[in-house]
Amino acid sequence: MVITLKPGTTEKGIQHVIEKIKELGFTPHVSRGKERTIIGVIGENAIRTRHIFEAMFIVESVTPISKPFKLVSREFKGEDTVIKIKNVVIGGKKVVVMAGPCAVENREILLETARAVKEAGASILRGGAFKPRTSPYSFQGLGEEGLRYLAEVSKITGLPVVTEAMDPRQLEIVCLYADIIQIGARNMQNFDLLKEVGKTKKPVLLKRGMAATVKEFLMSAEYILSSGNYNVILCERGIRTFEDSTRFTLDLTSVALTQLFSHLPMIVDPSHGTGKRELVLPLSRAAIAAGADGLLIEVHPRPEEALSDGFQSLPFDNFAQLMGEIKEIAHAVGREV
Repeated sequence: MVITLKPGTTEKGIQHVIEKIKELGFTPHVSRGKERTIIGVIGENAIRTRHIFEAMFIVESVTPISKPFKLVSREFKGEDTVIKIKNVVIGGKKVVVMAGPCAVENREILLETARAVKEAGASILRGGAFKPRTSPYSFQGLGEEGLRYLAEVSKITGLPVVTEAMDPRQLEIVCLYADIIQIGARNMQNFDLLKEVGKTKKPVLLKRGMAATVKEFLMSAEYILSSGNYNVILCERGIRTFEDSTRFTLDLTSVALTQLFSHLPMIVDPSHGTGKRELVLPLSRAAIAAGADGLLIEVHPRPEEALSDGFQSLPFDNFAQLMGEIKEIAHAVGREV
């Protein structure tokens, strides 16, 4: 349930409510808005204690949360969540583009790519140091060496970095180098990893699993929030359907649907969602028109030589064209790039 406190409630009053929630054996989750503070009460049969809080004079209302995802839902928080990473804001008016190579191959390619995507207008550098691959014989990434390259290039260019953690044992080192932790599609329901990421408080980019429903996707986000980390960015990256002419089917319905259900920002990955370089631009335009807060784009100076996903990576000139075209779409829907 959600406890909404009256405007002007003091910090002492807020703490009194929090202490009562803990005393009853439940977990409080506090969200401070511009005018009101709301407190989510999480725990089995928490609604049975509703009368206790309704009797408090500083409480404006007590509302049950009907959705299975509690903290993620609009019922818990009506206003959009805005996440700040250094000088970048995700979830605001500006559409944020994260771009870079699928995998960090070496320092030179990473730096060349980072400079090119920044010049074109990207705000965040993406690149995989640990690469989950379908085949055990494919390039698996450079590991810590790749993380060091990401951190160095980030310092040179000023671009924050997003990179994937595949295992709880990798979290400490990834957190040391990265600004955003990516949870890939294959790990969307790795609940132990989600809970550990929730303890870090570092921004998380959570990708939808290739066979996950929107409800399952949001329940995975709930794991992270319920562990104390509210800085979650959702990412639609395509789902597996009977269609075999693209790598996956990019489900743009989920963009509008998750924003109806949830306050968390939502970005789209048209590179993985289509698996075809020539489809990335039109699907990027469509994603922005559908209301996405950002894009995750794979870019490489020489895609034909890329060690991972070259067939869906954009060369620099195509990426610059994409940035120019999505600016027009963003402007048409009242946003900016």
